[in-house]
Amino acid sequence: MDTLFIKNMVCNRCIMVVQNELDKLGLDVKSIKLGEVVVGKELTAEEKKKLEEAFTPLGFEVIDDKKSRIIEKIKNTIIELVHHQDNGAKTNLSEVLSSKLNHDYNYLSNLFSEVEGTTIEKYFIAQKIEKVKELLVYDELSLSEIAFRMNYSSVAYLSNQFKKVTGLTPSHFKQIREDKRKPLDKV
Repeated sequence: MDTLFIKNMVCNRCIMVVQNELDKLGLDVKSIKLGEVVVGKELTAEEKKKLEEAFTPLGFEVIDDKKSRIIEKIKNTIIELVHHQDNGAKTNLSEVLSSKLNHDYNYLSNLFSEVEGTTIEKYFIAQKIEKVKELLVYDELSLSEIAFRMNYSSVAYLSNQFKKVTGLTPSHFKQIREDKRKPLDKV
């Protein structure tokens, strides 16, 4: 068995694309999740080369060094938390990352900042704001429902953080998005 760590896998569609490429190469996939694939056998240098050639045009990359693997696991854990878990439970990010990656949070935080040039917290906030944008565009939830779903203590706190990151209030962002949309009969 061989575990491959793959950079830039961020969604279920990425998993399908990677699975498809692995199938084309005839590799026996035992498990696949964001950023990580387990294949049935140790890959040869030739198979790894073919994999790189298949992944690169699709925006994926096999990660070899330990630090990059840890960074990718941090990002994938945050993406999973923010975008793929629909729970109202408050989570302590440092505890989640420490337990999932089996490292002290200070080590993870320092490594992430050193390699990415930003903090884990800022990356987490950026992901949350992206999710808020998505929910605003869907227009199915009120701002207070979005604040609750995204674990903000208040609508005001969400609005302030949204404005800090985007330069717009949530309502202004939503208005701009609506202004750009054309009615179906005008498309």
